[in-house]
Amino acid sequence: MNQQSETNKSLNVGLIQQKHLGSRAHNLDYTAEQIKHLAKQDCNLVILQELHGSAYFCQTENTDNFDQAEAIEGPTFNYLSALAKQYKIVIVGSIFEKRAPGLHHNTAIVIERDGSLAGYYRKMHIPDDPGYYEKFYFTPGDYQENTQGYIPISTSIGKLGVMVCWDQWFPEAARLMTLAGADILIYPTAIGWDTNDSASEQKMQLEAWITIQRSHAIANGIPLISCNRTGIEADPSGQSQGIHFWGNSFISGPQGEILLQANANEAATINTTINLSHSEKVRQNWPFLRDRRIDSYQQLFQRFLK
Repeated sequence: MNQQSETNKSLNVGLIQQKHLGSRAHNLDYTAEQIKHLAKQDCNLVILQELHGSAYFCQTENTDNFDQAEAIEGPTFNYLSALAKQYKIVIVGSIFEKRAPGLHHNTAIVIERDGSLAGYYRKMHIPDDPGYYEKFYFTPGDYQENTQGYIPISTSIGKLGVMVCWDQWFPEAARLMTLAGADILIYPTAIGWDTNDSASEQKMQLEAWITIQRSHAIANGIPLISCNRTGIEADPSGQSQGIHFWGNSFISGPQGEILLQANANEAATINTTINLSHSEKVRQNWPFLRDRRIDSYQQLFQRFLK
């Protein structure tokens, strides 16, 4: 962490949980209004949800959707960069990245307070499930030791361990971000229920999603921010009723305590203060990093042990 964040251990962090408003222009205008609101609350950091500029288009496999893809420092970056510079706030955004013809990523971009690109993260775990046909669109992020993969992004407010959605189910990814020095784990997300799921199934899925992420915070002794979509988005193919994104964006402390949580069905712009210095105290009392038996974990490199 740099000198500024060493002397400022507390961060006012905010997230924007929003519905798809029908067009990229409407989505970004809404985002701008909410960033302005959070800036008035003296936020240092704002997290946006996965693919916040568009509908969640991965419900179907349609090559026309590739027309939405853009460069890392493309239109979305330029739009958010101006806001970051205007309000002197760090922003974590999300884009459908076109890296080269036929090569695309689901990419989180981190924009510094002066509007510059602090770094980016290309989603590593790509799902392929009914309604989430992401393998059709996205190539997994590259892994190169110390340069790409699970590498925190250094900013003026600390090292941000940014990952994306499906990554949040994998404890190995959270651990590697932590071992590389992340101060906070951050997950822009687009997850919801099949509208045909029973109420009991919906409850079980939501609780599992919250629990796995709280466990990352606990196991690694650092705060966690998860920003999800909300609202019902119809399946463009008409084969199903679509996805009911379950919202419930939340901020957790380093012991898994929920500091702030949005509800399921409404847009929400919320913020709270997290104390980064508390992480050190937690790790002193719960020294999981100290007691890791790294000499006994070699089998983790295998797909399965049978």
